[in-house]
This record gives sequence, structure tokens and C-alpha cells, in this order.
Amino acid sequence: MATANIGFEETLWKAADKLRGSMDSGEYKHVVLGLIFLKYISDKFETKYSELLEEGDGFEEDRDEYTYENIFWVPKEARWGFIKDNAKDPKIGQYIDDAMIEIEKENPSLKGVLDKRYARPELDKRRLGELIDLISTIKLHDKSEKDLLGRVYEYFLGKFASAEGKGGGEFYTPTSVVKTLVEMIEPYKGRIYDPCCGSGGMFVQSEKFVEERQGEIGDLAIYGQELNSTTWKLCKMNLAIRGLEGNIGEHHADTFHDDQHNTLKADYILANPPFNISDWGGDQLTDDVRWKYGTPPAGNANYAWLQHMVYHLAPNGAAGIVLANGSLSSNTSNEGEIRKNLLEDDLVDAIVALPDKLFYSTSIPVCLWILNRNKKDHPSFRSRANEILFIDARSLGVMIDRRHRELKEEDVKKIAETYNKWRNSKGKFEDIGGFCKSATLEDIREHEYVLTPGRYVGVGDSEDDGISFEEKMEALTGELSDLFAKSKRLEDEIRKNLGGIGYDI
Repeated sequence: MATANIGFEETLWKAADKLRGSMDSGEYKHVVLGLIFLKYISDKFETKYSELLEEGDGFEEDRDEYTYENIFWVPKEARWGFIKDNAKDPKIGQYIDDAMIEIEKENPSLKGVLDKRYARPELDKRRLGELIDLISTIKLHDKSEKDLLGRVYEYFLGKFASAEGKGGGEFYTPTSVVKTLVEMIEPYKGRIYDPCCGSGGMFVQSEKFVEERQGEIGDLAIYGQELNSTTWKLCKMNLAIRGLEGNIGEHHADTFHDDQHNTLKADYILANPPFNISDWGGDQLTDDVRWKYGTPPAGNANYAWLQHMVYHLAPNGAAGIVLANGSLSSNTSNEGEIRKNLLEDDLVDAIVALPDKLFYSTSIPVCLWILNRNKKDHPSFRSRANEILFIDARSLGVMIDRRHRELKEEDVKKIAETYNKWRNSKGKFEDIGGFCKSATLEDIREHEYVLTPGRYVGVGDSEDDGISFEEKMEALTGELSDLFAKSKRLEDEIRKNLGGIGYDI
């Protein structure tokens, strides 16, 4: 499921990476993505400009011709040609800042979104000029390639997250994980909400889902919220490059303490909240209306996120949430009681255990919670009252490098199809030992409301390799004996060396 290589991403990445030596890694991604955004909207503008010029009616400077097609109006001195011609000028940083200011002025939807700090002294202008030269060689808008910039953005966000480790991964959910959630929830028409939307990956993948099924992207109304100001801007840009309308709040804001959509009831919620966050200010929200199933602990926001999303679900709404595995079994500070109450109210539809090393921000394995407000009388699916599907997907995925795993297309399909068969028609679904199990609420009560899939799915069938148990044990004990002997030789050698310098053990 790696992002398809367009041919120039790696070259562009290497050039962008040059900037890293001259500035903080958390800053340079905004410099690079801001330039790519500027080049894209300029290319898109120029494509339309050339079309109008060819028509010969003199409308090439008529802004209505552009806004009608959802194309940002780019003033003359903000167009990429001007930036490129001045790439070697020591004042290039100021030219870019001025271009960003003019674009925001002409396009209100981008107000306060674009980075305007290219003139700052610590940004190496020679390297900035080299980066502009390289970006100039790449056409980022093409009629035949609708989502070219989207793919470049996706590639860069993943690379930045990988390069920055924990900090970078906070706003980036790996595409294979997002796709798994989207394929399970199937956000086709209605209101979609992400209360911790990061750079907007859930919205982008939902758009792709609708397009792949020949739906109307206008049938999805996007709502989101993001706490980090620079990430909020990144999300606005990510939506803008795809022409997506979205309400992600008037500004960046804390979802728990300043809910920008407090009356929203969403048909779909897709979210990857920060794992196990401890400083979420829960002690100031003890009597909040959202805590219907119990007050979440002040030291961990997992169950605050779950209840916030339940609160915002429409009567037939479904939610897919990425959480740390601890949420499946923790009994500390009221968490076990909240989990029990959510289960007894029949809100939990499915639990998926994912493999480790999927995230750039952490190597721990995580899980997916699928919630549904109406499991019994949903108009589109069979009744699943007091049933919960468990999927143990920990063995899926492939290592793409030493530290990171990725779910393959067939892995995503396997998880999503299993859930959809179970949800749509009991006749097509079968329990598979070691992988999936449809459990009853009574089963879960017997396990004291612990939701770890491994407890329910059992062990898969192992293939007979034709080697008897006795032969296997003989080989293993022989190997162990060799290891013990090697260990003894090493121990003797260490003792001898220590004795040689006057230390006996």
C-alpha cells in the first residue's frame, strides 16, 4: 500500500531534506509544503489561463472564470514564473512572503493558512533558491492527473513523519490504517467528522472512497477540529488542493475544552486521537454532558475520546477510532466501568487488533474500535444486537523498512470484507480460528468486559509439515545444547580475561 511513485518524489525529497541542516526539522516541512502548495495553485491557474488565452476572448484576467471552476486567483507577482525568475535573488524569501500575503488577500478561504516566514534570516536563501529551481522542473497540475499534488502531499507527509519520529507522527496516520477504517465504515453520504483531524488524512481517504464508487463527493459534508495551529493550517491546505469544502473550525482549538461543533450529530466519525494523552485537562471537565457512561480519568484521555465521539454520533451513525491497546483491558480509574457501560448499551460493533510498527510515532501495536449507534434496527444492515465482531490482524502486514510495517491492499481488503460480511449478512460470515470471531455480550461478560481479540478468536489451524513431534524436539534440544555450550565457552573466556587484570568472579 506504499504511495505510488510518480517518478520525482524521491528527488524532491532529497532537495527538501537539504534545508534540514539549516533549520529546525519541525519547521522545514512547512517551508517545503508551502512552496509545493504555491507551485500547485500557480500551475492550476496557468493551465486555465492558457485555455482562456487560446480561446482569444480576452477573459484570461477575469477572475470569475477561475472562481467558477474552484481555481484560486493568483496575482501576477505571486505566480510561480515570478518566483522562479527571482530564485537567486537574496530577497527571494521576501518575494515568497509577499506572494503568500497576496494570495490570502485574494482568496478568503486561505486567510491565515499559508506560511509567511520565508524572509527570516535563519532560512538559508541559497538552499531555498535550489529548492525553488527543483520544484520549477515539476508540473504539479495536469488535466489527466487529477490527484497529482494529493499524492505528492501524501508522500511528503509520510516522509516527514518518518524523519521526525514521534513528533512527526502526531499529525499523520499511515495511509493503510486510514484506508482500513474507511473501507470498514464506508462513508458514502452524510456528515463526516474527525475531532482530532491532523493533516486531514481521514477526509482525503473518504473522498477517494466515494470517487472509486462513482459517488458524488458533494454528498459528504466535512467537519473537523485540530489543536495544533500549524497542523490545522496544513489540513486547510490539504483540503484546498483537492477542492474539498470543509468546516474544521474558525481556528485551531482544543476539542475537549472548546468544542467547535458542539451541536453536530455526525453520520460517520473517523479519528486517530493521540494515544494515552495524560495532560488533557480532564479534572476541569468532571461533570461534562459528554460523560454519559462515566467520568474518564484525568490521567488518560482514551475514554474521553470514545465518549466524545459517541456523543457526536447521529442516531444511525458509525465511528471508527484508532486507540492504544490498553483501552481494551484497562481497569484503572473508572475505565473498566465506562467500557462495561458502553458494551451494555450495545454501542461497540467490532474490535480489530492491528500489528505493531505501523505508526511513525510509536512502535506499539494499536487497535480499531468500531462503534455504532443503532446495531439493532439500522436501515442498511442486519440486526447485530448484543453481538460484537473480534478480528485479530496482528499477523498481517509487511515490513517496509527495519522499523516500519505497512498493511498491504489484500490485508486491508481482508479486514474490511470480514467486517462487512458479518455486518451485512450472517449467512456469508464464518468464524475463522485465530483471525475472527462473532462473540455475544454474554461471552464478553464472562471475560469481565475485556475486549482483547486474542481472548475470543482462539488459535488458527497450523499446517502439518510432516515432521513428527519427537523429531522437532530432538532438533530443538540439540540446538539448545549447542547454545548452552557456546554460552559456557564465553563465560570461561570472560572469567579468564577478568582474572588477567586482577578481578576474579
